[in-house]
Amino acid sequence: LQYMSGFGNEHVSEDPRCPGALPEGQNNPQVCPYGLYAEQLSGSAFTCPRPTNKRSWLYRILPSVCHKPFKPLEEGHLTHDWDEIEPDPNQLRWKPFEIPKAPQNKMDFVSGLHTLCGAGEPRGRNGIAVHIFVCNTSMIDRCLYNSDGDFLIVPQQGKLLITTEFGKMLVEPNEICVIQQGMRFSVEVFGETRGYILEVYGAHFELPDLGPIGANGLANPRDFLVPVAWYEDRQVPGGYTVISKYQGKLFAAQQDHSPYNVVAWHGNYTPYKYHLGKFMVINAVAFDHADPSIFTVLTAKTTRAGVALADFVIFPPRWGVANNTFRPPYYHRNCMSEFMGLIKGHYEAKEEGFQPGGGSLHSMMTPHGPDADCFEKASKAKLEPERVADGTMAFMFESSLSLAVTKWGLQTSNRLDKNYYKCWEPLKIHFNPKCK
Repeated sequence: LQYMSGFGNEHVSEDPRCPGALPEGQNNPQVCPYGLYAEQLSGSAFTCPRPTNKRSWLYRILPSVCHKPFKPLEEGHLTHDWDEIEPDPNQLRWKPFEIPKAPQNKMDFVSGLHTLCGAGEPRGRNGIAVHIFVCNTSMIDRCLYNSDGDFLIVPQQGKLLITTEFGKMLVEPNEICVIQQGMRFSVEVFGETRGYILEVYGAHFELPDLGPIGANGLANPRDFLVPVAWYEDRQVPGGYTVISKYQGKLFAAQQDHSPYNVVAWHGNYTPYKYHLGKFMVINAVAFDHADPSIFTVLTAKTTRAGVALADFVIFPPRWGVANNTFRPPYYHRNCMSEFMGLIKGHYEAKEEGFQPGGGSLHSMMTPHGPDADCFEKASKAKLEPERVADGTMAFMFESSLSLAVTKWGLQTSNRLDKNYYKCWEPLKIHFNPKCK
């Protein structure tokens, strides 16, 4: 597969089978090359300031309006009902989420979506949701688009071949991809597959400001990859299903052709992917433990300066060199909500219990931090330069919203670790008023 590089760039792409498919000098000519239809996909209001204005022009065999009426579709465990169960302020941890076995229980990406927690409301265009996806079969003659917001997809087990209106992307564990609001896509899998999704309504992901860091560092724009144009002119007599996630519910419409009939496109509103191994880590090199905000890959901002609707943060392999410092993450009570997942390896602050494919949620102002074993080891460790998190990739979805956990997350999934709190019970009192 081929890609173009750059975050938020103005990209231009046409399928090489139809050279010259992009109109020259204008977006919407009276007659498009090859008899194509011009269609604009807007990701922002027309009147947004130029730096935040997002749109792409698609040149397709048939416009996307050619479908039968939408009808409700059973949404399974997908929800935005944050009041279906009483709130739970406790520290929560989940064992790895179970993947159904095929062929007894075939499940594709859409039917395998399970909402774990969230806040806000898609109709009000302000909120987020955290979903788990588990699947074992590919989407056949059906696609999904999200009318509510953007999907940031984090595969944990199994690779995803994602076909979009803009082209194809292969996304493997230790990579992420973002499918922005309104973009149609299908997911092909190659066996038992699992991962995490951060959905945001009302904002798009962007690169965080670097401030005193300077011009370079963290996730560099050149490392984000965008697919190149690819089309199929395919009729589907049996019916192609287009699924819309709209106001938190699913709806399906039928059409007789593939939606991936875009021969050429240009614009700055695209799907994209990023390899987490390309993240340029910034860290403390003298003393103390820097705040985890230095590990932010992408942010979806609110109107309050410095306060995110959601941040996507990773904890990649790096060097720890701080002197006279307790090096693991510190004990913490936060005005933000922190959901953590693990792609591979062992998280440095909790080597036992927190497993790849599982997760944890430390809600607003709920205390958390290293388990007892981690604290004792780190307090006595010889402070030499050391590699941290080799072979590991943990991540965090952090939000300024107070997240409610769904009934599926607390009960139906049957993956909640009810003994999580016990990892702090062995913490000892070391206080001695006679010893400074």
